[in-house]
Amino acid sequence: MHPVLYLATQNKHKVEELSSLLQNHFTVRDLSTLKLTEEIPETGSTLAENSLQKAQYIAEKYQVTCLADDSGLEVDSLGGAPGVYSARYAGEPKNDQANLKLLLQNLQGKDARNARFVTVLTYHHQGVYHQFEGEIKGEIVEAPRGNQGFGYDPVFQPEKENRTFAEMSLSEKNQIAHRARALEKFKIFLDEIQKCADE
Repeated sequence: MHPVLYLATQNKHKVEELSSLLQNHFTVRDLSTLKLTEEIPETGSTLAENSLQKAQYIAEKYQVTCLADDSGLEVDSLGGAPGVYSARYAGEPKNDQANLKLLLQNLQGKDARNARFVTVLTYHHQGVYHQFEGEIKGEIVEAPRGNQGFGYDPVFQPEKENRTFAEMSLSEKNQIAHRARALEKFKIFLDEIQKCADE
């Protein structure tokens, strides 16, 4: 029987991605099982601060083992924007299509379209917090392609790929994406803990 891990996110797509990547280590639950109705605060100025804030909010409110994620798209020619504001780039309420449209507008006429996706995970267990970061580099394509994934996936083409994230299946994306890379570090950490416990 795997231990229970609560995902400190209200994004159903992130729950789906994280659950598929963690099912061999945990029984994964989303926040609906905790009857959380309010928005989790995100007032940090960095992805790491936001990720920690979300984990602390759930850990302190419910005293559970949890994993929080904050991810962002950073575009070099936009000074790292949208970055920490990726989910709300076009303002409130969050709207993936509006965010995409604004991003492409802001990149019009720019030759450099280099970008990277970054994820910072924060794991809370028994009052202790650990963070893990993953990133993938790529570029922003001229127009959206594909209908898989979410957020900026239709315009982000990873290095050494000729498809956007939205043109890949979830399992294909999970092999290379920023969230998967951060989770790989998290899994190594879990394996080390288990190994110490077994010795």
